Amino acid sequence: MQLSMWTYPWDVQDCGFEATVADLRERAGLTSVSLAASYHAGRFLQPRSPVRKVYFPEDGTIYFQPEARRWDKSRLKPKVADIVRNGDVLRDFVDQRARTGLSVSAWTVCLHNMRLGLLHPDVVTRNAFGDANPFSLCPSHPDAREYVCALVEDMSANYQPDAIELETPCFMPYAHGYHHEKDGVGLTAEDDFLLSLCFCPACLARAAKTGVDGEAARRTTRRLVAEAFERDIPRPLWPDFRRLGLDALRDHPEIQYYARWRTEPVTSLVAEIRNRAHPASKIYVIDILDGWLGGCDAAALGRACDGMIFCVYDMSAKETGDVIAKARAALGPGRFVGAGFRVFHPEMADSADLVSKTSAAVAAGAEGINFYNFGLVPAARLDWVRAAAAAARAL
Repeated sequence: MQLSMWTYPWDVQDCGFEATVADLRERAGLTSVSLAASYHAGRFLQPRSPVRKVYFPEDGTIYFQPEARRWDKSRLKPKVADIVRNGDVLRDFVDQRARTGLSVSAWTVCLHNMRLGLLHPDVVTRNAFGDANPFSLCPSHPDAREYVCALVEDMSANYQPDAIELETPCFMPYAHGYHHEKDGVGLTAEDDFLLSLCFCPACLARAAKTGVDGEAARRTTRRLVAEAFERDIPRPLWPDFRRLGLDALRDHPEIQYYARWRTEPVTSLVAEIRNRAHPASKIYVIDILDGWLGGCDAAALGRACDGMIFCVYDMSAKETGDVIAKARAALGPGRFVGAGFRVFHPEMADSADLVSKTSAAVAAGAEGINFYNFGLVPAARLDWVRAAAAAARAL
């Protein structure tokens, strides 16, 4: 049973390496650390940091030392975060894992990169109106694909973490918590999905090679979104959209075919990452219940990599068990299935709530549990994690 906690390198630097190890292993009762190796910007409340209580990380940077020769073929280049000059935390965890007893997963944000999107607007996703999404590199674009593959190849070859957890190797949604994000229309789930469909030149060309008419899908998408913008109040286009998935689009087959095609660039990118990564590092994809919205097909991804971690945030114990059981069936035997929980209140009411949900995930077939997030929660909630970890081991 892999029991891990998503952790930021700046938290380790602020709290100290040995203190972090003690908190993870002794107080939280964990067997692994999932350390951010590539990450995006944000504003983070740091309740336990002795250095600061609010932190703004650099956007689109990496938290390890790259090897220059592995980037010769990549037009997009990584930027090492400034804090790495104060210490290579990934190196510390990897080199000392035998002593600490903690296995190491490199938590790697792939295509969510505003820094690179602004520098290279030709590689980002574009909606049906041609508007660029600079926060989201497109999985169809060769340069974006090469960047992510080089990132994982470099890190896995030179650090060889036990696993690499891929976040956003897919198409990102329109709404994702962007800085001062505003919506006066009141977008429905369907509207958000339609605005998230990418019709950049790379996507249209790649889809055309498989016989999918992206231009027809783009025209219908434009029309449906424009109609939504004319309504005085929001109105769902398709009842039970989230439950039905792509079947809800049956009256618009051109969009349905295009949306189904989107799994191809995502799955093939993950397969290429697995092929180029060092064999010592497992490759896992982090996904959500509605991963199809971003072009993720669990069964296909299970064949392309070593397993998946499903974020079962803000769900009941029963819902958690149902999601993990479905994931276990989709991935099949021989593939890792993990469950990720936010230890946020009031989403997680108390220790008993976390124990109940964690136990439901393990009973449904989860082989690992990830907790979010080491530096974002009060120290007292590490005791909740310890109780949940103990319950997971006992099953």
